[in-house]
Amino acid sequence: MASETTVRGRDLVVPGPRRLPGLGNLPAFARDPLGFFERLRVGGDLVEWRLGPQRALFVSRPEHIGELLTGIETVFRHPELGWALKLVLGDGVVTSEGAAWRRKRALVQPAVRPRQVRSYAATMTECAAQLAAAWQPGRIVDVRREMLALTQRIAVRTLFGTDSTGREDVIGSAMDVAQRAIGDEFRGLTLFLPSWVPTPGRRRLRRAVEVIDAEVARVTHERRRATGDRDDLLSRLLAARDDDGKPLSDREVRDEAVTLYIGGHETTGTTLTWVWYLLSRNPGARARLDGELRTVLAGRTPEFDDLRRLPFTEQVVKETLRLYPPVWLMTGVAKEGSTIGGLPLPAGTVVWSSQWSAHRDPRWFPDPEAFRPERWDPAVGPAAPDHAWFPFGGGARACLGARFAMVEAVLVLATLAQHVHVDTGPDEVAPRTGLTLQPGSPVRGRLLPAVDHGTAASG
Repeated sequence: MASETTVRGRDLVVPGPRRLPGLGNLPAFARDPLGFFERLRVGGDLVEWRLGPQRALFVSRPEHIGELLTGIETVFRHPELGWALKLVLGDGVVTSEGAAWRRKRALVQPAVRPRQVRSYAATMTECAAQLAAAWQPGRIVDVRREMLALTQRIAVRTLFGTDSTGREDVIGSAMDVAQRAIGDEFRGLTLFLPSWVPTPGRRRLRRAVEVIDAEVARVTHERRRATGDRDDLLSRLLAARDDDGKPLSDREVRDEAVTLYIGGHETTGTTLTWVWYLLSRNPGARARLDGELRTVLAGRTPEFDDLRRLPFTEQVVKETLRLYPPVWLMTGVAKEGSTIGGLPLPAGTVVWSSQWSAHRDPRWFPDPEAFRPERWDPAVGPAAPDHAWFPFGGGARACLGARFAMVEAVLVLATLAQHVHVDTGPDEVAPRTGLTLQPGSPVRGRLLPAVDHGTAASG
């Protein structure tokens, strides 16, 4: 990292690592995006770099991150994040902008308001209890596969009003291909290739999206044929009308369904995978979780109203989201007149922040690599600054499903952890970047009775 600094506006801007002609810092970023962002953060609060030909600025201070998150749609425009992401998500609420984004957000938001999420809680715990009953002590399971199958079942039942039993492998395999294709494109030169240029990865992604589309179309078709009033998300999407009385088109329903489908099971399933991994490696935290669950639930299935009585369970989830945030970066493109911290930005500058990097900043999170759920206890010490922890983004474009995801993760963990401990063993699992932050290798866990895990779990 260059040590020379130049003063611009009220802030010091640090030149980033040495750039290659035409490529900028793309090779270093592609090799290790998470490590690259950490090195930028260590270099300074505002660091210049280049992603190929793009002028970029990396921001690390919470107040600057807050300006970015709250400025999307006003000070910054939503960035183009590649052909692959656009193919998977279409023109849904995540990828659209301007008037189209405002219309779609207004149509989708009512389906995930707190009252609606409360109505989904019983389905979340019912599905988790069914899995707990099926898990036999002594078995070794693919933890990510089990968690994704569970959260997929919850997503389909709560969001689409049907079931997915027997379909988990179909959609799961297609989503794995999509994840890898998005990650590969984002880290490589294909990010700058025109959409009409064929590559082997793009051909694989097209086939995977065909599978995803067919599965969503199947569920949508079943929902259209169903009779009676339903309170699921798909029913609300089909019934929604904008201010002009216009419904969502079939393509818009597909795009919003895929976006919420991915958000409703992919991110939470991944978070729960990391939860089991971290609890297995931290027996003290696991023991404290057991104590809270015994005291509050005494073996019964949790309900929505139990959430406020399970603070440590929620702290486990929040700490997991700090260490392994499913969404690991946020970007915005500077409009004319944009600033960060009073620093004028040339129009077109891509401003980046990374949850992975910010969540590991020792200024806000002492001993940042340690799994310490109690750091989220208000009685322990001062909270981190606003926008130091932002797993769901922030501002007007914050994740619509954030409340759904937190409720689901806490209730599922509370349900399963009463019955079983998942011992993932001593091996380290490194993350892999894609659409979300995934385990880079299979996470295999031995199922143990919850009461017996203390002597068997790895420390």
